[in-house]
Amino acid sequence: MSRIVLGVSGGVAAYKAALLLRALTEAGHDVRVVPTPGALHFVGAATFEALSGNPVTTDVWSDVPEVAHVRIGQTADLVVVAPATADLLARAAAGRADDLLTATLLTAHCPVVFVPAMHTEMWLHPATQDNVATLRRRGAIVLPPAVGRLTGPDSGPGRLPEPADVAALAAVVLEGGAAALPRDLAGRRVVVSAGGTREPLDPVRYLGNRSSGRQGWALARVAAARGAEVVLVAANVEAAAPFGVRVVPVETAEQLRTAMLAEAAAADVVVMSAAVADFRPADVAATKLKKGSAAEPSAVELVRNPDVLAELVAERSPGRLVVGFAAETGDADGDVLTHARAKLARKGCDLLVVNDVSAGQVFGRPDNAVVVLAADGAVTEVPRGSKDAVAAGIWTAVAARMAPPAEA
Repeated sequence: MSRIVLGVSGGVAAYKAALLLRALTEAGHDVRVVPTPGALHFVGAATFEALSGNPVTTDVWSDVPEVAHVRIGQTADLVVVAPATADLLARAAAGRADDLLTATLLTAHCPVVFVPAMHTEMWLHPATQDNVATLRRRGAIVLPPAVGRLTGPDSGPGRLPEPADVAALAAVVLEGGAAALPRDLAGRRVVVSAGGTREPLDPVRYLGNRSSGRQGWALARVAAARGAEVVLVAANVEAAAPFGVRVVPVETAEQLRTAMLAEAAAADVVVMSAAVADFRPADVAATKLKKGSAAEPSAVELVRNPDVLAELVAERSPGRLVVGFAAETGDADGDVLTHARAKLARKGCDLLVVNDVSAGQVFGRPDNAVVVLAADGAVTEVPRGSKDAVAAGIWTAVAARMAPPAEA
């Protein structure tokens, strides 16, 4: 059981902190909520106490004998501040200790994650950006805010990411430390495909596969947290878009091909994690095929779909990395890595992420483990963990091979 401090500052997005608290406690963590006095104008202490099972105080004068303003930070495994308002970021950057939360931040030896939420003008103000840069330079993780509807009719950057996204990234930091979310993708444009394509047979039926899209979702979410501009080409995934990610929905392999080739034109990295159908029906019936009818087929003729990964490799520009995925099982002709190395050579991509999908080890599960093969023969094993933690390991392998960003 990990000890997490959930700091909550005084913004209207504090209501989402209750949902984040629930997600963290349901994952088995011991969570101590430390709000600012302003936060309690939005969510009462009783709510945080009921959901966490721990006392809630805002000042250093409560529980004086236990020296809470020192002990809470010293004993934490992770501190997450969500929402982190412009005022809280300013006080943290200045090293203020005028309430229990800022005092806790000064005594924490563990990773600290700030999740900003404020109006767009406040986020973009040079003072806030300087404070964010200061905190990052000191080793804190400051996630980019989501883009969307704010308190009033305005929209823009400054929205608090959804609690599920924050909880997933918190798990990444707990598993890998602050080094799991560096800013090594800042200024990069990343295109990720995810999910599984569906090839229609008639208006009701299709040929598909078992991909849930979770690993692709995790790759997009972690890339955004590491500073990238992310486009997610999503094939039939029913899930909320990760924060900071532009989603392009597609259904078939042809649609995915069109979207990937268009989006990859300006990308630094292209990751083909979607499960693309190798074949599609040669003919698509205009009406539902019924048993016993004259239109009942005796067989379904299939034709090959385009090889999207091979096309992305053929059309890549200098400096662009292309990352493929291989879902493999061993057989009489070789083990998983034997088949994966053959695919890497055949496709010509820079890196190939290999999933051993024997006995249902990947599809639909919350965890994963992969091996990253490089064209030069290097092998990187990413141990089993949450799919976001695995995504972090994959991005570390990718970032190590990226050319330095061009100077302005």
